[in-house]
Amino acid sequence: MTDLVLDQINLVCDDMDATLSFYRLLGLDIPESAVWRTESGAHHVEVKMPNGFELAFDSNALACVYNSGSMQRANTGTRNVLTFRVESAEMVDSLCKKLATSGHPISQEPYNTFWGSRYAIIEDPDGNMVGLMNQPDPSLRSSPPQI
Repeated sequence: MTDLVLDQINLVCDDMDATLSFYRLLGLDIPESAVWRTESGAHHVEVKMPNGFELAFDSNALACVYNSGSMQRANTGTRNVLTFRVESAEMVDSLCKKLATSGHPISQEPYNTFWGSRYAIIEDPDGNMVGLMNQPDPSLRSSPPQI
């Protein structure tokens, strides 16, 4: 059996420029030179994260080229959460406020989790859930909720 390595996530965007604006505001370094554009607009960009993981953004038009089922997607957002680790609890609050002030809906207000992190969820322009979380502090852990 071959070892599987998850090394890329592609997010398909209704409005690439709005999506790039959101993720730049979040703090990703996305130079305009990395964006593949044609006369019809922006279609693809890859962002290499410090840990080697790759986050890619594709237009609907491009997604239809490589995925014949892409237009059969649901009209609602996903329940999946793309979580970014930030350096501190204060940064979770600060980024959440900055993104909300720019008009992005908050799905989960920042709070202290039972696993010891500060955590919040914001929606990107396509309704994807974007989590913000600092490294867990074992001294702040508590019992998980009864489910």
